[in-house]
Amino acid sequence: MKTAACISTLAIVFATQNAGAQSYPSKPVRLVAGAATGSASDTAARIIAEPLSGMWKQQVVVENRPGAGGVPAAEIVSKATPDGHTLLLCSIASHGIGPVLRKNLPYDHLKDFTPVTRIGSLPNAMMVHPSLPVKTVKDFVAHAKANPGKLQYGSSGVGNSPHLTMELFRAAAGITLNHVPQKPGQPINDELVAGRLSVAFNNLPSALPLLKDGKVRALAVTSAKRNAQLPDTPTLIESGFPGMEVTVWSGLCGPAKLAKPVVAKLNADLAKVLSIPEIQKRYAERGGEVKTSTPEEFVSFIKSENAKWAKAAKSAGIEPQ
Repeated sequence: MKTAACISTLAIVFATQNAGAQSYPSKPVRLVAGAATGSASDTAARIIAEPLSGMWKQQVVVENRPGAGGVPAAEIVSKATPDGHTLLLCSIASHGIGPVLRKNLPYDHLKDFTPVTRIGSLPNAMMVHPSLPVKTVKDFVAHAKANPGKLQYGSSGVGNSPHLTMELFRAAAGITLNHVPQKPGQPINDELVAGRLSVAFNNLPSALPLLKDGKVRALAVTSAKRNAQLPDTPTLIESGFPGMEVTVWSGLCGPAKLAKPVVAKLNADLAKVLSIPEIQKRYAERGGEVKTSTPEEFVSFIKSENAKWAKAAKSAGIEPQ
């Protein structure tokens, strides 16, 4: 009798969950992005919001909560009701680098979230000022070794992706460079074009206009394969640095304890949206690439990113704050 009662109870639970998934979403969905309008994360959120709104017949509203490495945005979602109506455009900032560099986050980036799927990624580009007498990564390494400590590299802030990418590269190449963090509102690209910096990594969408105008020179991209926007530019891996794959990625996360049927629906519906040729084209035009995954694959990916950036931070002498 007890066994029959347990089976009956489980059947009711599963039926309730499935009914919830079938009716989801039952109201507008809030998609929180921890970045400013026009940024890579914001653009990723808006690319998926429109087609999901059409598919669900419910508005997906992108809410920008920029600043502090995406912490305010992530905190909102970590404390939200786990019904799938408040979601996070999680990213390299909120779930990759942030958990490594911040000691007292107001949430646990794994326990307090339900990773649903990866969405997309884009590489950083390694750029030099045209006056630098180098054409390849090999040339640059040789030049840096011949001029130890004389080359300046810039970043848009200590501990972000361009900065830590350079630290990974610098350690792998065995070279000494001077780091010049930029002030708020002082873009890396402007300093590089002006010749006040010798080299920098930057997100490809930001770098593309300057590269195409010839104002800076690309030596490599940090993706695993060449980028369609820069087909003649090799990867760092091709340039003799195996394992140097760095992507600025985004994904979809919900609060902890999000019902499995809702997670499955979100994962499946987002996979459909991201398979639309026009959506893929919009990513590609910015130098990005659609990247989907299962929830389990996404968790493993996040953990691997944490390990990578912990290594980079240690190389750069950055202690968690």
